Amino acid sequence: MTKKEWITMTTFADNYYVDRYQTDSLKWDGVEERFGDKELLPLWVADMDFQVPKEVQEKMQERINHGVFGYSLVPDEYVNSVISWQKRRHNVLIQKEWLRFCTGVVNALHYLIQGFTKEEEAVMIFSPVYYPFYDVVNENNRQLVVSDLMIEKGQYSIDFNDMEEKIKHHHVKALIFCSPHNPVGRVWTVEEMEKVALICQKYHVLLISDEIHQDFIHKNHVFTSFLGIEKVDLDQLIVLNSASKSFNLASLLHSHVLIPSDEMRATYDEFITTKISNPTSLMGVIATQASYEFGEKWLDELNQTIDDNFDLMTQTFKALLPEAIVYEKQGTYLSWVDLSYYVTQDKMKEIVQDKAKLAIDYGEWFGKQSGTFIRINLATHPNNIKLAVQHLEKAIKNS
Repeated sequence: MTKKEWITMTTFADNYYVDRYQTDSLKWDGVEERFGDKELLPLWVADMDFQVPKEVQEKMQERINHGVFGYSLVPDEYVNSVISWQKRRHNVLIQKEWLRFCTGVVNALHYLIQGFTKEEEAVMIFSPVYYPFYDVVNENNRQLVVSDLMIEKGQYSIDFNDMEEKIKHHHVKALIFCSPHNPVGRVWTVEEMEKVALICQKYHVLLISDEIHQDFIHKNHVFTSFLGIEKVDLDQLIVLNSASKSFNLASLLHSHVLIPSDEMRATYDEFITTKISNPTSLMGVIATQASYEFGEKWLDELNQTIDDNFDLMTQTFKALLPEAIVYEKQGTYLSWVDLSYYVTQDKMKEIVQDKAKLAIDYGEWFGKQSGTFIRINLATHPNNIKLAVQHLEKAIKNS
């Protein structure tokens, strides 16, 4: 990497990167509780080490200066900002009446499984996948049905035969789909998504699509929401998204539940009144609207920084640990790396954590077949990414 490329790469990071130590950050200050060692470099939790856009800070500060934080309405301007963002960025036209709110995508998943399935009924997920998906099924006393993704030509894909067979055999009632897919980084094609949707329609399976990573797409790929696919039965679809991942707003507890079906919306509304009486966060509404109205340039620069971090990490692995398999990052700001050439599953903690001093998400958290994988959060300063690979190389070569 040339000096000019490095300077270009670090501009966004230098402008927005902040030291999060001793700010009650789960990612940075929670490593000792999670990993038992406070000296680890945190590259685990999927939030970012970057400040939100200046305009978002200003809008939040305006409300703080106002000084009143009572019960609040969601203004029409907010809804318009959401509709405009989805149309502008993702070519999806959503309708105002579809929109509901929740305190987070994972919380919404719990509510949807509770509201649209019964105990002991089967719910499907694709593995490896974001590990709270397992919890959503198990903690609500539903039958967990796992269809493992296949690796073909160095890329993950859906085993549609396995998916359909297990749906038939277990009488699956709902599928929780991750798009883009965390942790493997796939941006699913329209053709793949149509196949998923048609199988769900054939067996009357509720399709729940978690699209929270939709704004992190590599320039060579295009994200398509299930809401934008003609062959999808909107009467059997619920889509979840939020600005929380895109603009680093997770602790503001605000997300969207998009339900096109009048009947399902009525069912959801009736159910949710028994669970949560005020599903909106005032600061979440303010920050989300400001992000959608003013944050586009910031997000584009962030995406470039993440892509640059991925390239830097890939180049550093190639130079120091060339047999590590770094999977293509089509979407998300997370990287998926297989260390099986260098480390056996039983030695992962010893090498990665104890010797390399890294706090990462272990592959086994996402699926049983991923024990030698690690997930690395790229939404940080490039120096941290380079340092992580250097630490891994030293740990592996000294083991």
